[in-house]
Amino acid sequence: MTIEADIKNFYENLVVEELYQKHQQQSFEISELEDIACVALNHLPPRYYRHSVDMAFYLSRQELGEMRKKVEEAVEIGIKVVSEKKR
Repeated sequence: MTIEADIKNFYENLVVEELYQKHQQQSFEISELEDIACVALNHLPPRYYRHSVDMAFYLSRQELGEMRKKVEEAVEIGIKVVSEKKR
């Protein structure tokens, strides 16, 4: 039995969505995207859930909007950190 397989961090999905949008605007290699995601997630609080329906039920539109804004800012930090290390 693996307990961790059923527990997920809601911010991970939001970061991946944001990175997908950023990747359409800027070209990143896969390893850079992974590094950016790690940096971004380290700047965000964990928000764990077991079932996605739980998050949809308990999360208000305002709270989701605030979370997306935090993700956008964290991804920008990740891009900056990774870009500076590339130089």
